[in-house]
Amino acid sequence: MQFKKGLGWKACYDEERNLYTAQTSWRGDYHLYEINAEIWNQLGEPDVDADELIHSGRHLYYSEDSPIGPPTDMVIDENYAELCSWTEIQESGNVMPKELTDFAVDLWENEETREQRKKQNESK
Repeated sequence: MQFKKGLGWKACYDEERNLYTAQTSWRGDYHLYEINAEIWNQLGEPDVDADELIHSGRHLYYSEDSPIGPPTDMVIDENYAELCSWTEIQESGNVMPKELTDFAVDLWENEETREQRKKQNESK
């Protein structure tokens, strides 16, 4: 496995699975993403906003622990722990209901994330 990291982010390339993933964290927000080789190759370059770049990938998981509400986890892809087995995942144990997660994904996520969520829901 190869790693890149910077302020508030870390990314991993798993050669065995040809899989690129990343995490971002900042002030109680913790995100996991599947990224692609193009994003991976730009990470760490000067004048590149790594957070913005990573967030353009496919969102897998989100955990929030802020002072304005109870800690909450949003499981966007049920395989997040397997896909990001290289990292210690921040979990509060208070998982957002599936219906609320579906609504949030439809409202705020990118097309790739919405499509994968839709496929995962249809396979059940």
